[in-house]
Amino acid sequence: MTAGAVLPFVLLGVGAGKRVRLMHAARAALGLAPAQVIEWRDWLARPALLDAAVARPCVLKIESPGDDATLHHALLTNGCAALGLPAPRAPEHGELSLSAAWFKGFTRAMEAVAALLARQPHVRVLNAPHELLLMTDKLRCQQHLQAHGVPVARLFGLVEGYDHLRALLDEHRLDRVFIKARYGSSASGVIAYRRNGRGAEQTTSSAHLAGSVVYNVKRLRRYDRHADIVQLVDLLAAQEAYLEGWLPKPRHGMAHYDVRVLTIGGQAAHRVARVGASMMTNLHLDNRRADVDALLDSADRAALTATAHGAAAAFPASHVIGLDIVARQGKAHVLEANAFGDLLPGLLHDGLDSYAGQLQSFVRHEA
Repeated sequence: MTAGAVLPFVLLGVGAGKRVRLMHAARAALGLAPAQVIEWRDWLARPALLDAAVARPCVLKIESPGDDATLHHALLTNGCAALGLPAPRAPEHGELSLSAAWFKGFTRAMEAVAALLARQPHVRVLNAPHELLLMTDKLRCQQHLQAHGVPVARLFGLVEGYDHLRALLDEHRLDRVFIKARYGSSASGVIAYRRNGRGAEQTTSSAHLAGSVVYNVKRLRRYDRHADIVQLVDLLAAQEAYLEGWLPKPRHGMAHYDVRVLTIGGQAAHRVARVGASMMTNLHLDNRRADVDALLDSADRAALTATAHGAAAAFPASHVIGLDIVARQGKAHVLEANAFGDLLPGLLHDGLDSYAGQLQSFVRHEA
């Protein structure tokens, strides 16, 4: 590695989380000093902590705030304050509520980091705060990719509720769509909706209805009752859900699959196929990994790589991006760009895991 590799490395993250542990392990494997970790929750309470950590030349990586309940509530509370809303109660584990307020809290946090970076031009940052925000707003992210010529699913804008959904379906003559929470991640708040000519409806989702509350769970559920579907759509519409066209995924036996591609320094690096029995192939939903080269032919592999490179180019201030892509019949479409999509334990590219790969690449890129 070059001399740039010896710069202190600062992580804004959750110290007890997998991401920080894997970054420490990658640095140790490369013979680098441990990263200095600034805990998200500590920084929100005492902003001067990060100022002090980056007072000298260093590299900063902003990690996901994750599913730390205390941290989630702090961001939610900050967002509610900014929006003039009452202080929220602490959400129950997995509860989908006030996502726009959470995003406002996250926005304020990223704006604070951006202001700090403007004051400290000697800090090198892996992924810029404004692009982390862009990728976290799933609707705006897809619109951004589309504007940059990157193939995505058809977008039909925000859904106001079940009646509006049906009106959009009729207007565009659609029978299969995805309804997605604007600020969700990992299939949180995603509904696969289908109807037929006889009026029968069916939805598949990781959302779980419990009275008037919806929770994200790690198991897909199917809803056939009209009343349940209406309630589910209405509750997710309150989270600023948007409508997206249904992209058929290629099949592997009786299963479907898409591909997670990690771009590092603008280039496609780690790749893994995500194979599952349903159209939602997220690995945390008990789906399985598969080798991409064993599933895709040469035309699909070329399309996958080209689309990944095009998507990465749309985020020039982000060194590491996780992309979910459908490659089929020589074409590839981006389903989602993930601001924190590098948590891929055990997946190697050129002998390096995702964390060692990004460290080595960033040193070369910045040299």
